[in-house]
Amino acid sequence: MKKDSLNILPNGFYRRSNVLEVAKDLLGKVLCTEIDGQLCKGKIIEVEAYSGTNDKACHANNGRRTARTEVMYAEGGCAYVYLCYGIHHLFNVVTNVADKADAVLIRALEPLEGMEVMKNRLNSSNKKLTNGPGILAKSLGIKTVHTGLTLDQIPIWIEDAETIANELIIETTRVGVEYAEEDALLPWRFYVRDNPWVSRK
Repeated sequence: MKKDSLNILPNGFYRRSNVLEVAKDLLGKVLCTEIDGQLCKGKIIEVEAYSGTNDKACHANNGRRTARTEVMYAEGGCAYVYLCYGIHHLFNVVTNVADKADAVLIRALEPLEGMEVMKNRLNSSNKKLTNGPGILAKSLGIKTVHTGLTLDQIPIWIEDAETIANELIIETTRVGVEYAEEDALLPWRFYVRDNPWVSRK
């Protein structure tokens, strides 16, 4: 597959200063991978926003820099993939300009293409192939080795698609960030209303 045949989002999409706007605008876009020669696609239907400068739930809060989080300080438009509980690879999109460390976690997809590949990667016939951040990364073949890759080329890219109307977007608190004190209450999780692939209501 040639890059110029893909409807890839431009880098400017990710480099806007408001991570909440980028997160909501990612809903409806199509996350694609071509890994080991196998193409998979899914519509993004659930995300969470994280801010490096004012968010206790963010890995890079208050300028924290580690070997793992250094990629978050890159220009928006690259992948931040980290291992959760030593098991699950979680895929995030770095946003904003360099040194801001904002990111959007992709929490769930609606599968569009490559479902048999996804089932084989999961070694399961479970219909829920992409209804959570860990399972979607495994289904699409995304691993920590892909962290730092720009999202405008193979093997991982995001294609433009129709924007989800605001009235169809649910805003609520993020999942699993109870440690973040008052920031755990921020309504920075967004998902498409009534979509069956949402990880949890």
